[in-house]
Amino acid sequence: MTTTPEPARLAPDQKKYGAHDIPSYLDPNNIGPYEIYLEQVERVTPYLGKLAYWVETLKRPKRILVVDVPVHLDDGSVAHFEGYRVQHNTSRGPAKGGVRYHQDVTLSEVMALSAWMTVKNAAVNLPYGGGKGGIRLDPRQYSQGELERVTRRYTSEIGLIIGPEKDIPAPDVNTGPREMAWMMDTYSMNVGRTATGVVTGKPVALGGSLGRGDATGRGVFVAGAEAMQKLGLPLEGARIAVQGFGNVGEAAARIFHEHGAKVVAIQDVTGTVYSEAGINPAVALSHLRATGSILGLGGTEELTREDFWGVPCDVLIPAALEKQITLANAGRIQARLIVEGANGPTIPAADDLLFEKGVTVVPDVLANAGGVTVSYFEWVQDFSSYFWTEDQINERLDRIMRDAFRSLWDVKERHGVTLRTAVYIVACTRVLEARALRGLYP
Repeated sequence: MTTTPEPARLAPDQKKYGAHDIPSYLDPNNIGPYEIYLEQVERVTPYLGKLAYWVETLKRPKRILVVDVPVHLDDGSVAHFEGYRVQHNTSRGPAKGGVRYHQDVTLSEVMALSAWMTVKNAAVNLPYGGGKGGIRLDPRQYSQGELERVTRRYTSEIGLIIGPEKDIPAPDVNTGPREMAWMMDTYSMNVGRTATGVVTGKPVALGGSLGRGDATGRGVFVAGAEAMQKLGLPLEGARIAVQGFGNVGEAAARIFHEHGAKVVAIQDVTGTVYSEAGINPAVALSHLRATGSILGLGGTEELTREDFWGVPCDVLIPAALEKQITLANAGRIQARLIVEGANGPTIPAADDLLFEKGVTVVPDVLANAGGVTVSYFEWVQDFSSYFWTEDQINERLDRIMRDAFRSLWDVKERHGVTLRTAVYIVACTRVLEARALRGLYP
């Protein structure tokens, strides 16, 4: 029987990557979103015991692919876009994670998102590692034909490392079932067979799963409702403020509303609206689709972006992008509970301030795990070619989210730590146990 050596002590001046320098592909003076993840790993390391011997595994992505995506535009010119696919860890199974289209996508961001997927999958005990992808473009500036060509070329470029048993992409910011259909078809054409399991979040007609559209928002609701019960916050009449009104924020707001809560504020890229009497998310979505803006919604008043954070509410749901809750606005937050629908919306320093204020945070790697959970269901259904009803999907999703929340809450109480740290304790332990058991090859 082999024993794992005690973790080496690190000198105070060693960088956050541990005993090694920051990799050359990151700027040590501006690491970007990946620095948030690195700090989260540093915070959990003292709780890992002998497994801390392997902690550097968590700090370095297994594989990074940067690709050029050249396409013909509608005007006949050729444009080149930066594309990324990062596989952070595959110790527990194939990489799993979305693909986002955004003009501000960076390698550091995709690295962070892939790492959070590793933690998220382990936290709810799915048999996956973490992956993520992105293309640096603003999809609003391109036609459907141009976006299809971008998607297909990107899929061909990353085709070397993706596959139903290697790395399974999914939708993320500015992508959805349409893009997943294009990705599935492109991969299938390249391998010479229909491979529905290469992506999840597909249209139902192409092997997609019922319940996938609302899955992330539904998971946010389940985790939030469980936390409210622990805190003694009644769901009926609870005031909800939502930042981001895309797939996640809209679904979460709608499901909270359906269960008797009151959505009092919504912020998206077009602005911020507030109503003490409450906002019907269905009406807000219809208005947004009709006008292209959340502003001007009947019965609401317009607030500044900064004032959104000071809205009187019980539950705040950041469901937009990372680094939204900072030291500049955390002190204004009045909510007792924050449920992170977005990935990485709270910087570590703001996390500390919220903890001091007595605000409970349900972290992203737990709160928004509903999406990847139903993606897992889709993947399983594709392999078996046997599909479940939406009620079966929702029942299984709710059970997994509730069980994960309750077990992680127990870890939080046992160690006297934040829920985020509790999630990282459990998830990182699972990942590093797998790493230790597998050993190093060769």
